[in-house]
Amino acid sequence: MKPDGVTPIPSDARARRAVKAVICYPNDSLPPYDSAFYDRARTGMMLVDTVTVPPRQGNTAYVPAGHIFRIVSVDGPQVGDLNLWNANDLNERFYSGKTRALHGTHVGVGDKMWSTFPAMRPMATIIGDTLDWYGFDADGGSVHDVIGTRCDPYTNNLLTGGQYHHCCHSNLTRALAEAKGLPLVEAEPLVHDVMNVFMCTGFTHKTHQYFMKASPVRPGDYIEMFAEIDLLVGLSACPGGDCGSEHSSDVVTCHPLVIEVYKPIADLGDWQMAQPNRYDRSHGID
Repeated sequence: MKPDGVTPIPSDARARRAVKAVICYPNDSLPPYDSAFYDRARTGMMLVDTVTVPPRQGNTAYVPAGHIFRIVSVDGPQVGDLNLWNANDLNERFYSGKTRALHGTHVGVGDKMWSTFPAMRPMATIIGDTLDWYGFDADGGSVHDVIGTRCDPYTNNLLTGGQYHHCCHSNLTRALAEAKGLPLVEAEPLVHDVMNVFMCTGFTHKTHQYFMKASPVRPGDYIEMFAEIDLLVGLSACPGGDCGSEHSSDVVTCHPLVIEVYKPIADLGDWQMAQPNRYDRSHGID
């Protein structure tokens, strides 16, 4: 939060503030959302795997390109922190900052989950969301944000002096280490900023601070994505439960989440896995 100004207000202050806002990354040149294709892929899809993420823990699921995965609320209001990796190259992973720049602070049906440089391609496309009715509330809050980083033991230690091991960062680190047989010290740097699934967040109107409020998610709600490349999906069932009061806590009520993986039985036609970004990587050097 910026402090109150102490510099004398210039005579043209009002004019400077009134300049027209410009969208940083106009996205109208991106391929349009092909709802007919994704609806066809969903029709008659077959469940091939179910992975439970216990409360205050993390877990992973493998989702081949061209498959669909759902994150499902099964027991009570619960938010989850989502990481995505290229299953064949963990160095390519979800880029929440660029996804936010292209699609906004909160994502929904039709938005894509973009990967890090140099590949920078769609990893997954959101094709279903039972909370799409929520929109933005009077506080400026909405669900499925790509703002927050993930609760982590380092910030927790900074603020409380404690040693808490079930923050989403640690949950995802343990889950990735187990899935890939990596030491924790190698897995941890691959854990990255998240999509906060089901979490209701925004910025306060007055101080513009990041806030959270109780998630509107209920058992049976889900968000659904189409895998545009081979994915390793990592999910933490946040120790904050519905994040209506606190996170990094063993006190609040928490519930499991489920990852369901589906195989389309419909003909996907000439669909192909998303290709890496075509920038030549010369960076201006011949």
